[in-house]
Amino acid sequence: MFVEHENQFATAPAQEDHRRQLIEAAIEEIRPNLRRDGGDCVLLGIEGRNVMVRLTGACMFCKLSGATLEGIQSRIVEKLGEFVRLVPVPGGVKAAH
Repeated sequence: MFVEHENQFATAPAQEDHRRQLIEAAIEEIRPNLRRDGGDCVLLGIEGRNVMVRLTGACMFCKLSGATLEGIQSRIVEKLGEFVRLVPVPGGVKAAH
């Protein structure tokens, strides 16, 4: 029984890598549409079922950014086959010194 648990923990990093690849693939599918409109979406991190992203460019101030985030989340859920929460992380302009 201990061996089964040992193998389970050994594959956990591989499963996380696979999840990250699927999430990145979902964002890549949507990216051309975002870039065509002058924006983009950057994957910042994954913590459990929370996927942190930052909208950049024209997407930052767009009235439809909520719909864009919903579309990205739907695509990720479709690819993963499990619910995830897309968490938008605001980004600011760095002050020049």
